[in-house]
Amino acid sequence: MSDVIKERPTSTDFMEIGSSGLVQYGGRVEEDFLRQLQGKRGYAIYREMSENHPVIGGILSAIEMLFRSVDWTVMPSDSDDQRAVDEAEFVSQCLNDMSISWQDTVNNILSMLVYGFSYHEIVYKRREGKQEDGTSSAYNDGRIGWRKLPMRSQDTVYEWKFDKTGGIEGLTQMNPIAGTGPVFIPIEKALLFRTTTKLNNPRGRSILRSAYTSYYYQKRIQTIEAIGVERDLAGLPVAFVPPQLLSDNATSQESAALTEIKRIVRNIRRDEQEGLVFPLAYDPETKQKAYDIQLLTSGGRRQFDTNLIVSRYDARIAMSVLADFILLGHEKVGTQAQALSVSKIELFLDSIEAWLSGIADVFNNFAIPRLMRINGVEEQLSPKLNYSAPRDPDIGILGDYVSKLTASGAMLPDDGLSDYLRDLAGLPTDEAEEV
Repeated sequence: MSDVIKERPTSTDFMEIGSSGLVQYGGRVEEDFLRQLQGKRGYAIYREMSENHPVIGGILSAIEMLFRSVDWTVMPSDSDDQRAVDEAEFVSQCLNDMSISWQDTVNNILSMLVYGFSYHEIVYKRREGKQEDGTSSAYNDGRIGWRKLPMRSQDTVYEWKFDKTGGIEGLTQMNPIAGTGPVFIPIEKALLFRTTTKLNNPRGRSILRSAYTSYYYQKRIQTIEAIGVERDLAGLPVAFVPPQLLSDNATSQESAALTEIKRIVRNIRRDEQEGLVFPLAYDPETKQKAYDIQLLTSGGRRQFDTNLIVSRYDARIAMSVLADFILLGHEKVGTQAQALSVSKIELFLDSIEAWLSGIADVFNNFAIPRLMRINGVEEQLSPKLNYSAPRDPDIGILGDYVSKLTASGAMLPDDGLSDYLRDLAGLPTDEAEEV
């Protein structure tokens, strides 16, 4: 007989007492401590970063290309059960029978990387062949499939709705179309993709968040640099005016003249509009020009190399998303640095795979089970969305690796290895062997 004393559960054991600690006021989630990164203002900044910065744009393009190389497949829950195999085929058909293609849907989901989350409404259709109302299907079996999974733009989110325990019930969207009011989209009719589920924050966290400080200062330095270059080329304008214009008892006409001269000084540029018209007037006492303007140049080098500063911030921005390997081609690197880049690429690919896993989890936990339920399919027959791991090995490094192994006798070249390397490099097959 066991000596373990069984403790009887109390009523509080089945209750949720605490909270996640997510900061939200009336459905407005403002978790970021920087006010400029909260709400629509934050979305505008992240959009600017993604569209205006060459390094960030390159990183996002690299991620998109890697996602395009991923093969998505639907796996049956039991390969020995024909019913499960049929349901896997059905879900695969649904993915490829949407009015917004699966690849375009994935591209829209990737907006979560920039904004932290991506919210997609689920729109169903009945598969009844060709239709005139936009619900056409390549199939005519009467079953319910996905019509489309359209994204709801992040900057149209008005507020989030939570239950008493902090669970997400949905969001209210402000439709940008004039004359339309707010629309509530429940979570049961949507898919929420997030970069992180920390504190159950529906907004997730932008992968560009850690890069913001570097982006901010780099942008300021580049702006100052551009102004400095312009001023060095055009010269620093210095205007000389009669002292009376600068005195406290200047007349309204003199104040107006001073204001106009300041405007001219501020707007002097070296372009096709270059030129000034100034009055030729002399001080009666000093016989010097009452009005004059000169363009001064620095005549020397700056104490700071802005190129080094900008490059440093580029590196920090890339490091924040584990993508600093993309800068290696712009630096003098040796074999040791190239070997290190392989490790960095692996870390980057691991992060890609983590996002892929998150997308697949949302489909497997919510989208596919719901589709099965509305079609009256048993839960145990629900298939799973799977993906191939993104891998893009360096041909040169891989070739050197294979060469060393074959030379040492640790690996023997065969047809399988040859076919793999040819396929990887995009080379034609050995037709002589196939004959």
